[in-house]
Amino acid sequence: MTGALTVSAIQYQPLEGGVSANVPEHVRLIEDADSHGARLVIFPELSLTGYNLPLLRSADQWLVPGDARLAAVREICRRTGVTAVVGAALRESDGTPRLASLAVHPDGSEEAGFKAHLHGAEEALFTAGPVPAVLDVDGWKIALAICFDAAHPVHSGTAAAAGADVYAVSALYTQGEGPRLGLHLGARAMDNRMYTLLANLGGLTPLGPSCGLSGFWGPDGLAMQHASGTGTEVLTAVLHWGALERYRHPAM
Repeated sequence: MTGALTVSAIQYQPLEGGVSANVPEHVRLIEDADSHGARLVIFPELSLTGYNLPLLRSADQWLVPGDARLAAVREICRRTGVTAVVGAALRESDGTPRLASLAVHPDGSEEAGFKAHLHGAEEALFTAGPVPAVLDVDGWKIALAICFDAAHPVHSGTAAAAGADVYAVSALYTQGEGPRLGLHLGARAMDNRMYTLLANLGGLTPLGPSCGLSGFWGPDGLAMQHASGTGTEVLTAVLHWGALERYRHPAM
């Protein structure tokens, strides 16, 4: 494997109104990321509803596999060649409730990663997922993680053992959690010699104001770039294969 992968992490402040209100904004932001050359676009945890767990008492705020409401997302991915990962509450075909990162590929296929480390009120709503989902995007292996997953080294270690080159975290970190955020993303990168990225929910949330700080970390564990504020922002980085190789196979 050689070359580079251009990735956009979307710091996103969800709109009121749930899935129907947020799908058009997701389409707009995917178009924005495509204009910067992105081949992969990562949205935050529960980006289609916001982290508003009481809203999920309504059955129409849950996605199902092949959900018709994502038709516009599938079309923009088809037209641009972008793989987009959106955050949603998802009921699997057998009814299992998941807190999910749902990848929509340009060919219309979908893959889902599920939050493995639920906490608080999430435990009454969702079933924890198994090992991290690992996507293939242009020959790069992208592991999906959701928020508290990044606090558990075993989660990223499992992803690395599965060949992951990038650990993509969709999350909600709130005001005052910046230091913890930096430790999580930097350590996961350095320990496993892979890139990490964070797409954080923005704005005011039911858990408190977002701390922002969406961005990218290199395989040396050092931050590459961060969001400038706490609202919606598209951050794009070019990830270089050579950097992975230097840290994975250092010269003696």
